[in-house]
Amino acid sequence: MLPAQEAAKIYHTNYVRNARAVGVLWTVFTITFAVITVVVFIQPYWIGDSVNTPQAGYFGLFHYCIGNALTSELTCKGSALDFGSIPSGAFKTAMFFVGISMLLVVGSIVCFSLFFFCNAGSVYKICAWMQLASSTCMVIGCMIYPDGWDSEQVKRMCGQRTDKYTLGNCTVRWAYILAIISIMDSLILSLVAFSLGSRQDKLLPEDFQVEEKGTRGRGGWRNGWVGEDDTGWITPRPAVDSRGKKWTRLIEEEHH
Repeated sequence: MLPAQEAAKIYHTNYVRNARAVGVLWTVFTITFAVITVVVFIQPYWIGDSVNTPQAGYFGLFHYCIGNALTSELTCKGSALDFGSIPSGAFKTAMFFVGISMLLVVGSIVCFSLFFFCNAGSVYKICAWMQLASSTCMVIGCMIYPDGWDSEQVKRMCGQRTDKYTLGNCTVRWAYILAIISIMDSLILSLVAFSLGSRQDKLLPEDFQVEEKGTRGRGGWRNGWVGEDDTGWITPRPAVDSRGKKWTRLIEEEHH
């Protein structure tokens, strides 16, 4: 069997390696999620026509296109910068919340730069709260969006049977489905970030933490640490018993 001290070092090394691997995967999926959120916000394919609709066309959060019965050409309108061109107040509200969700995810990516200046555990927790808030805003946006299906423009494309939360002859398109899927993605990412943040402080066991300079030990153990060596630096040595359990010893400094 390995000595207890060597086993502790191997366990610590594996723990750090696994935590860093999960952190890298979390970073990659966060960036992917941000791209998905941007696509969901921009693309106008939340609802669209079908074989039974009077007119061809599709609707997004703010941009929409409806076909002309005479020429069969699509007439497109709507802009995120022009609220007056958005056909429904519910669409405006949904656009606002989905936009906030997008900004929160992009903001969590910007927070990656804080890893160079702040404690990693704190950065993970900040990103986790931002991702959780992002998923909440996306839920609100997806729930409010169908409230605008009773607008005249939507009825023109989907038929007069269309009403709030009743799509008539139209169908749900891929952008709306992707928005719903992104809610689960955001929740999972936030849970992983919370887990990484809570475990980050445990990556360096107490027995391996560096004691502040200025404390000189003369032979003997003090809080599980030996005194300064010939180089002037304090040398760490974790105290372990024969069963592998870590203990923190406190022995008075020798005075002779």
